[in-house]
Amino acid sequence: MLALLAAPACADAQQPAAEAVKSRVTEPAAPAIPRERMELFLQTAKIVGQKPAGVGINQTIRATLADGRMTHDAHIACFDIYRPVWRGRWGTVERHFRDTYKFNIAAYRLDKLLGLDMVPVSVEREVNGKPCSVTWWVDDLQFSEAERRDRKIGAPANQFWVDQLNKVRVFDQLIHNTDRTQENLLIDQNWKIWMIDHTRAFRTQKTLLRPDVLRRCDYNLLQGMRRLNLPGLMKELKPYLRNEEMTALLARRDLIVRFFEKEIAQKGEDTVLSDIPRSTPRASIP
Repeated sequence: MLALLAAPACADAQQPAAEAVKSRVTEPAAPAIPRERMELFLQTAKIVGQKPAGVGINQTIRATLADGRMTHDAHIACFDIYRPVWRGRWGTVERHFRDTYKFNIAAYRLDKLLGLDMVPVSVEREVNGKPCSVTWWVDDLQFSEAERRDRKIGAPANQFWVDQLNKVRVFDQLIHNTDRTQENLLIDQNWKIWMIDHTRAFRTQKTLLRPDVLRRCDYNLLQGMRRLNLPGLMKELKPYLRNEEMTALLARRDLIVRFFEKEIAQKGEDTVLSDIPRSTPRASIP
């Protein structure tokens, strides 16, 4: 659950590392392959190998794809579950429960709309006679956040890491992600965080799941949320989200934007926002 990510992860970034971690990385490396190329590959490349992914409870697949020029793995999920009433293992009860591959694709498309680039490419494709999400297997993986903590590896003590955690928190509140765990936060060799497994997100609640986890917001992410509107969401997300899921998303967006606007009014932009674009005054030569 999201609570696992709340206070400890950010605090951990400020503490001395149990294993020495060089803060050599302050920004993510540019992707070697454009996302449009990844999308086309995932949709059209031949599936040359399949095996159980070994994670989750819904029997997902780790597949190897090849198109003659490139070979790469993908994560395939084909389940589309609806329950009028669902009871969780910890006694939780949820009405109109959905656990669906469609939300993986919706999360990726929303990530693109926001310019976030923290959700791996995910497309819809028929696999073994079923519609599925086919998601790019994260390259250069170091470990999950759960593995990092279990091995007591300290995170980089730099602003890049902390800013990423804040983006995760904002994104999960926006999509009302009820199943964020440390296992589905992946960390690559550049210490970039990738958010995976969004099959239990996009609930119809118009309130925030955990507003107390909101701290700071990336400037561009805030601008991206402000630009969201129903026609744009319907154009990009309609095959994967219902109208009530999109209107709920916009209601949560309004709450998040208002929260940060109030914070800015009280504390100032420099305290609340990260990566604010700066312009250098033009110098004139006398």
